[in-house]
Amino acid sequence: MEINIIAVGKVKSSFLEPALKEFAKRLQRFCSLNIIEVEAEHIAKNSSQRDIDKLQQIEGSRIAEKIVERSYVFALDVKGKPMRSTGFAKSIRNLQLKSYSSLTFIIGGATGLSDFILQKADYKLSLSHMTFTHQMIRLILLEQIYRAFKINNNEPYHL
Repeated sequence: MEINIIAVGKVKSSFLEPALKEFAKRLQRFCSLNIIEVEAEHIAKNSSQRDIDKLQQIEGSRIAEKIVERSYVFALDVKGKPMRSTGFAKSIRNLQLKSYSSLTFIIGGATGLSDFILQKADYKLSLSHMTFTHQMIRLILLEQIYRAFKINNNEPYHL
């Protein structure tokens, strides 16, 4: 299975890098992992909603170019539907059974995802009702994907 994570912006926190690398390494035995970073637009502190919409459209175009055809697309969105880890694992297993060989997860930037990208998604997923940086979400998502594969393979998982 191929897992694609399309993320707006780069990871700038040096303390996150080792953890991201660790989960990428752990996932190697379960899937092919591709982390695709697209450039983030700069947002001014006094930006209007119109400015934010334009910024999201620009970032959304960059994201859309990277979405693999015939991939099942999860857009991470605070307004999306939450899942328990076991439900997430079951969803991945069901998608595999439906012959999806590629899953794409999209992580927006500071202002979130454009309506265009949200509409393009097959599933809008909320990892929490809380707000996290896109850098932290990347780590949380990788950990949950790893946990899902462990659950689906009936393997214990303790950190």
